[in-house]
Amino acid sequence: MIPLEKAVVARLESHGEKFEILVDPDLAVKFRQGADVELEEMVAALYVFSNASRGTRAPDEALTKVFQTTDFSEIARKVIEKGEIHLTAEQRKQMIAEKRKQVIAFISRNAVNPQTGLPHPPQRIEMAMEEARVNIDLYKHLDELVKETVKALRPLLPIRFEELRLAVKLPPEFAHRAFGEIQSAATMEKDEWQKDGSWICIVRIPAGIQGDFYNLVNRLTKGQGEVRILD
Repeated sequence: MIPLEKAVVARLESHGEKFEILVDPDLAVKFRQGADVELEEMVAALYVFSNASRGTRAPDEALTKVFQTTDFSEIARKVIEKGEIHLTAEQRKQMIAEKRKQVIAFISRNAVNPQTGLPHPPQRIEMAMEEARVNIDLYKHLDELVKETVKALRPLLPIRFEELRLAVKLPPEFAHRAFGEIQSAATMEKDEWQKDGSWICIVRIPAGIQGDFYNLVNRLTKGQGEVRILD
């Protein structure tokens, strides 16, 4: 559990009753966005309150009337999922700014300008979002925010999401040290060790990181690795 001084109130009002849970603001928002967060890591007290600031607990009759249970875990999750998380203005501002950065980074990494085949720089995406007046909903999942943002940007920027299939070969003297990083940087379709100790694989990467991936292979193999675009 988190310290009380770091907690904020998550509040749900229903059937004329008010229910409050003391929660970690960052973890509660992540939970609302669909992240797998342990409840005990997210709360500051294992109680449902009718008024948390006064320490007044919600009566069992009210819990049963609204939730059909008095189980804290079940009620707390519903309060956090459906209620209002009372963030400070500064907390909300910082969280929205971070979420905005995540959206920009995802689009820059995974999409390209179909006219050039190159990714849009993050600064260009950010400027287009400002021009399109894209609003970031703190509680929406990143995938949903990306879809909404791309829809808003398409009248301003040509955007296409695209993956590349690449064949990669690492020479024997670098293969054993380098293959792990290649596996982490791409989606592996298949791989195979050769009799001479070299390693070959077929991977998929977002088109927007093509240059970064080439740089990674060159760095790991001192320029002796081979990368070829398939299809």
